[in-house]
Amino acid sequence: MPPHTPTPDDNTNTSTGASTGAGASALVDFAVDLTPQEVLRRAQVMEALGPDWNPLEVLQGEEAAYDLLYSGLDTQQQHLYNNLVTTGVLPPRRD
Repeated sequence: MPPHTPTPDDNTNTSTGASTGAGASALVDFAVDLTPQEVLRRAQVMEALGPDWNPLEVLQGEEAAYDLLYSGLDTQQQHLYNNLVTTGVLPPRRD
């Protein structure tokens, strides 16, 4: 039984039906320059953060929050925490 749709010739572009010729590539180079949009996005993020944003202070606050989160663990919790660090699920903490 013959197929319902004939097999396209190797030299025919399947989307347009046009012949691509011998050795022609069916791939098309596609590039989009996102630089202007990325510059605008970054400017908007910095504007939203405001002039008083201090990345070092933010990181120190996060470290303090982690210290508080992992302090006062009972024996079972500490064992579970150590297992998670050993397996790489959680990053090791500095004392």
